Amino acid sequence: MTALRSFAFNILFFGLTTILSLLYLPFLLLPRKAMVAGARVWVRLMLFFLKWVAGLSHEFRGLERLPPGPFLIAAKHQSAWDTLIFHILLPDPAFILKKELLNIPLFGWYLAHHGMIAIDRSAGASALKKMLKEAQNALARGSVPIVFPEGTRTAPGDSMPYHPGIAALYADLKVPVVPVALNSGLYWRRKGFMKRPGRIVLEVLDPIEPGMDRRQFLATLKERIETACQRLGEAG
Repeated sequence: MTALRSFAFNILFFGLTTILSLLYLPFLLLPRKAMVAGARVWVRLMLFFLKWVAGLSHEFRGLERLPPGPFLIAAKHQSAWDTLIFHILLPDPAFILKKELLNIPLFGWYLAHHGMIAIDRSAGASALKKMLKEAQNALARGSVPIVFPEGTRTAPGDSMPYHPGIAALYADLKVPVVPVALNSGLYWRRKGFMKRPGRIVLEVLDPIEPGMDRRQFLATLKERIETACQRLGEAG
């Protein structure tokens, strides 16, 4: 039954995404906010089918910890689900992502028009400088930059080194960094077809205020995220 429900969801996911990617073409001529709203509609549709077809829902915890002013989110990344849910959690997310995604026909155009922060990982110091500038611009327009500090999806229970880019953002932006833990990989694996029924938990953790040195910040960020993810993984 799980395989059948997963197959049905995947058909709906890719089929509706293809249809909407064509219907959304006029959004490229409209202001950026229209693209943000269109993305939220797409995500809500996908989450609706994920719940009612695949039997996979979600729960938010700790939303009261989100600061009232500008902030940056640093989140664990275990599944494709993580790239969807922040469109519901936040009114205007701006993901920091690899530049190659902008080359995908239609999808890449929408990412660019939405205002995502695309980085050329091979460009070294110039890529870091560009990321910092675009993150500042995102904050200025009211967006919330989102970074996955490990740079890639990891399986539940696994951890990779946190990239120095998150420390550079923390030092340069001088706004709170909000750690986010989740257990999405228990239900929607990073490299898998199956969607296991259940409830994904996303937990907002205590913000890290500006002022720490680089080493202390990275250690604090990793300890908070990994400890919470381990707890959520055990609960799942």
